[in-house]
Amino acid sequence: MSAIARLIRPHSVAVIGASADPSKTSGRPVSFLQKHGFSGEIYPVNPKVERIGELACYPDIGALPRVPDVGIVLLGAERAHLAVRELSARGAAAAIVVASGYTETGEEGAKRQKQLLEAAGAMRILGPNTIGLVNLTDNIVLSASGALAMDHFPAGPIGLVSQSGGILGALLSRAAARGIGLSKLVSTSNEADLELSDFIEFLAADEATKVIALYVEAIRHPDRFREAVGKARRAGKPVVAFKIGRSEAGAKAAVSHTGALAGSDRMYDALFRQLGVIRAKTFEDLLDIPTALATGRKLGGTRVAILTSTGGAGTIVSDSLGVAGFETPAPDAGTAAELASLQSGSHANLDRNPVDLTLAGLHPDVLRGAIRALLASPTYDALTIIAGSSAVGSPALLADAVHDCLPMSDKPIIAYVSPHAPNVGAVLTARGVPAYTSAESCTSALTGLLLASQCSQGNAAAVAQAIEIGGVPPGSLDEAQAKALFARFGIPAVNERIVETSAEAEAAARELGGKVVLKILSGEITHKSDVGGVAVNLTADTIGARLTAMATEVETATDRRPHRFLVQEMISGGTELILGMHRDALGTAILLGMGGVTAELFKDTTMRLLPPQGGLGRDEALSMLHELITWPLLDGFRGRPKADVEALVSTIVAFSLMAAQLGQRLIEAEINPVFVLPVGQGVRAADGVVVLAPAGD
Repeated sequence: MSAIARLIRPHSVAVIGASADPSKTSGRPVSFLQKHGFSGEIYPVNPKVERIGELACYPDIGALPRVPDVGIVLLGAERAHLAVRELSARGAAAAIVVASGYTETGEEGAKRQKQLLEAAGAMRILGPNTIGLVNLTDNIVLSASGALAMDHFPAGPIGLVSQSGGILGALLSRAAARGIGLSKLVSTSNEADLELSDFIEFLAADEATKVIALYVEAIRHPDRFREAVGKARRAGKPVVAFKIGRSEAGAKAAVSHTGALAGSDRMYDALFRQLGVIRAKTFEDLLDIPTALATGRKLGGTRVAILTSTGGAGTIVSDSLGVAGFETPAPDAGTAAELASLQSGSHANLDRNPVDLTLAGLHPDVLRGAIRALLASPTYDALTIIAGSSAVGSPALLADAVHDCLPMSDKPIIAYVSPHAPNVGAVLTARGVPAYTSAESCTSALTGLLLASQCSQGNAAAVAQAIEIGGVPPGSLDEAQAKALFARFGIPAVNERIVETSAEAEAAARELGGKVVLKILSGEITHKSDVGGVAVNLTADTIGARLTAMATEVETATDRRPHRFLVQEMISGGTELILGMHRDALGTAILLGMGGVTAELFKDTTMRLLPPQGGLGRDEALSMLHELITWPLLDGFRGRPKADVEALVSTIVAFSLMAAQLGQRLIEAEINPVFVLPVGQGVRAADGVVVLAPAGD
């Protein structure tokens, strides 16, 4: 049995610093273990107490009669490492360190955490600064938290791992009130040793767990996270993550709480998307989505039937679904006829969606008939049932009717409880019908089901032979050097000439013909337009004077007089995009969006993380384009010529291959703008930024 398995399913538990008073924090672990029927051995350790209830209390770890699987260490941060060292010497599998005062407090705390880890040796550590874990499947509570002082834990198929200890109690109490069953709850907190990925891997192999839910502050080891989520996916277990730190204030709070380095929120979006992790947008979603996924039902489309006995609630749900892109079509002719046969003189509205049973919904046969008809209908992919005021007095009527119909279809069925009636929702959820108290939660649940059904093992990565880039200098390249590097990877640039004098500029303009662009050529000044270093719509007759004036303007703005310039052909009739890369603790991402001088203003961008090997595949590049608000501009919006999307996709793939090949040597890279010309005319890189580290760094 692995150390983590012994931690979660121990046969013996030592409680270091146990108290005989169950009302105290140090008294809770023994009390919880006994209260919930732990069948293994419990070894309290406290030199000042001889017995705790019927249990013998030992003066120290060395006096224990057997080696414990787990030790719960209730000592303060100044002494916890001593107990950890003794547990390790005895051969314990793991220690749960409850104390705070480690990396989350600063440099001195980080030293204590290092000391703790060194004391553990080969023994595994959960925490420190953790509330521990709860194995609901086997009724094993390894915690000192008062938030877990419950008489009964509702066991079920959802496993939860949280980097915040207090969140476990909040989620457990909410789940219990709603009839949602959980399998394992683990607080990893500071993650001195055991971390998020270790428990994802465990839950991926845990027979009692069908869905894995994560409360994430920061992913410390992205490669391990990728591997663990991959195991969960291969085991057929969806992963749902609620990531805090979406705002700057939230990110700072997360870091200060755990002492961890965090990637940007958009990078987490890209990572989760790449791995098929469903991102919970709200804290409520962290229960709402897994509850729907735990039914094991697949959502094959966006068409939803709504069955109600209260018109207003049905409209609220329909509206929320519509905003999220779901459809609520009217019943097809066959389904409408079957529903009509149920009316029996009532005033129900059974030929539209929402299907309003009115008072007919109080008749079990009518209710069952309507549910069967909608589930059998080819028009619908899912069914949402509204529990109205009539369900308050007899929740079993609706719950039994829906439960009886579940075997006839594998389509998702969820419920919206319109009045404030927690008992109704709990009854429905316990009978296999996830119930929600807001229309938005219904939408989140169905969205999660849809995402889960759409998730694949990932798009094929692009692989190419290594391109020789010898001779490219380190540091910030000038624009011409940057575009020369892009060209080696197959990214075409605009026609241009490097010049130093007004006469050379005039000659270059005549050679290129038509209108031209003049730019300063500098590796140090990347935002050339900000300092007057770009001029457009020039001709051979005007460029010479403009070059002289530009040199003076730039010198005034930067205290550096430019000596080299670019004369470029002026592109017209294209769409400007930005193509760049971004790297942080989570990996390297390719960014695509609206380009030109408005790129930072409109922020119409999307991102994808590079796969572990190679660059982005063509399908992934195309999906990025479709996500842009400005996609219609490339697709013939209002009579515009359709853009050369195939050439743009090739450019995105080539750029990503460059980023993959150069790896850590590529500090920064951006093409802004890249002009996308009409079909058949390709793309042109009109500007470029590249910053390279020295080879071998």
